Amino acid sequence: MKLSIVLCLPLGLFFATLRASSREYDLVVYGATSAGVVAAIQADRMGKDVIVVGPDRHLGGLTAGGLGWTDSGKKDAIGGISREFYEAVYDHYQTPNAWRWQDKDDFGGRNQSPPGEDGDKSSMWVFEPHVAERIFENFIDEHDIQVDRGEYLDRETGVQMANGRIQSIRMLSGKTYTGRVFIDATYEGDLMAAADVDYHVGREANSVYNEKWNGIQTGVLHHRHHFMSPIDPYLVPGDPSSGVLPLISVDTPGSKGDGDHRIQAYCYRMCLTNHEQNRIPFPKPSGYDPARYRLLLRVFATGRRELLNKFDPLPNFKTDTNNHGPVSTDYIGMNYDYPEASYERRDEIAKEHARYQQGLLYFMANDPDVPEDVRRTISKWGLAADEFVDNDHWPHQLYVREARRMVGHYVMTEHDCLDRKETPQSIAMGSYTLDSHNVQRYIKPDGYVQNEGDIGVKTPRPYEISYGSIVPRRDECQNLLVPVCLSASHIAYGSIRMEPVFMILGQSAATAACLAIDAESAVQDVKYSELRKQLLEDRQVLELEASYQHDSKKMKGIVLDDRHAVLDGNWTQSEANTPYVDSGYVHDGNSIDENKTAKFSSTVSAGNYQVGVAWPANANRCTDVQVSVSCGSKLWTFTIDQRKRATANGELFRDLATLPLTGRVEITITRGNKPGYVVVDAVRLLKSQ
Repeated sequence: MKLSIVLCLPLGLFFATLRASSREYDLVVYGATSAGVVAAIQADRMGKDVIVVGPDRHLGGLTAGGLGWTDSGKKDAIGGISREFYEAVYDHYQTPNAWRWQDKDDFGGRNQSPPGEDGDKSSMWVFEPHVAERIFENFIDEHDIQVDRGEYLDRETGVQMANGRIQSIRMLSGKTYTGRVFIDATYEGDLMAAADVDYHVGREANSVYNEKWNGIQTGVLHHRHHFMSPIDPYLVPGDPSSGVLPLISVDTPGSKGDGDHRIQAYCYRMCLTNHEQNRIPFPKPSGYDPARYRLLLRVFATGRRELLNKFDPLPNFKTDTNNHGPVSTDYIGMNYDYPEASYERRDEIAKEHARYQQGLLYFMANDPDVPEDVRRTISKWGLAADEFVDNDHWPHQLYVREARRMVGHYVMTEHDCLDRKETPQSIAMGSYTLDSHNVQRYIKPDGYVQNEGDIGVKTPRPYEISYGSIVPRRDECQNLLVPVCLSASHIAYGSIRMEPVFMILGQSAATAACLAIDAESAVQDVKYSELRKQLLEDRQVLELEASYQHDSKKMKGIVLDDRHAVLDGNWTQSEANTPYVDSGYVHDGNSIDENKTAKFSSTVSAGNYQVGVAWPANANRCTDVQVSVSCGSKLWTFTIDQRKRATANGELFRDLATLPLTGRVEITITRGNKPGYVVVDAVRLLKSQ
């Protein structure tokens, strides 16, 4: 009996390899992320023979890997199978057995949505990691989809292509998967790269796509994840010869707006708990060195405690703990080689990130140099004993916020996200802010340390994501779709890269794959009218009307909102005062010593135009706001007092003058010589009849 078991094992492996090699699938999905799972489900529902294969041992990627506090943006932009997932989360937490450590009533209705008018069920947007994984497993089981786990693509020679199409992909194990269409659903874009599809790593220069928020962003400090007080970077304060503290780069940051090879920081989204019966005290990791965290001690010495403020609550007294503050769980600057690294090197990087975060927790809970209030607070927390039980209760998925990004048929940029252009062929919607975590930590010319790369710019409304952004260029590959490492600039990707959106894109990619199979066409030739029809039938959301109280698109004349302005200097978005055009306005922070400008431009036909400016008035505004209008060789200047309302009758725009204009017109707003907040909301050019 024992002998037969020994003999059957290699035979089983042999026949499994033989089956994978000889069978042609309609669709091969590489990567068992949330996008990969959803893609497979959609293909199965459309009657296609589909398989999921990839390195992942666990389904669901980051959604099941610790990110239980969903970065959802506008929830009414989330539909299809993505929405089904969050509906399944809600259903799970309606059962008594779901509440092992906490009473359901104690948790309450946090992050839950009622049923929608379109037939959507109730949804829940926060969940424990093991619950998410179980839902994905249930989805796969219900559709009887084969998942081959622990299979790594042979990135050197494993992609067989002919006539611009992938014929098959071979794993390092020797297994080969033949398919008619392929989807790369990995966070790294390994299949895309191995198929020789063009991609980019790092930040593009702003000049590449005429963006503002891409590239190096020295001096731009949008969140509180920067050093707000002067912090000395040297081992011996004030002595550069003593050396630099750990976690600080000695490289120059580069010039603002330039592109670079750097990528935003990674971390693990930790599932912690303060419930004694389920809490495991933070262990001391191997190689622990308290000196690694000396920079954090200097932050604590200034009184800052933001690191303790991102323990977002999940059911059963658990958290999704994320980065917060200038020194936190993000391992800044330690991931630059990850996107294109070998599997072995990626594993090393992931382990280095784990050691850093585990050491950070142990340090804060135990080191005598840590302020007592911090030690007391952190010591109440620990790892959740019933999560990630096969990985020492540590998340199995590193938060790869960004890796390779395809340069495809259409490149999504900040102009799409900020509603500055019409995005063609919508297959999904995004709505999260233009978001990038810090990219580097450097020493400023004044000798103090600072972070760089953290960006947060609000999108004015949910925006469309183009089908062309998941499709390679025709001359590169005709049967591959890339819903995760899609074609987008660094800063546009920072908004798109949310797990609900990845699931939406996975479903749309699979739908397009099925239509391409049915038509025996390249993915570039899928008829958008048919794709759109199928997506809408399957509850995908492809557009939403903006619900602004004062909508620029419904106003007479040429109306340019603040998001259309080219802003020089650091401006802050706000909605604090009303009325305003569209989704808010920007102000200069009352920075009288800085020469900040906002420039609007448009091209007009010859005629006389009323030139108007809109702003929400307030007593703290500047009384000496300078507005200049230039057209050809002509220049007009005006002064406005923004403490006063634009008009007495409630009109948003104050007309400054009627001017003869033709061709390119530029309107520039800046401050004069007096203090107060300078506000930029909108300008209008209204042609006289």
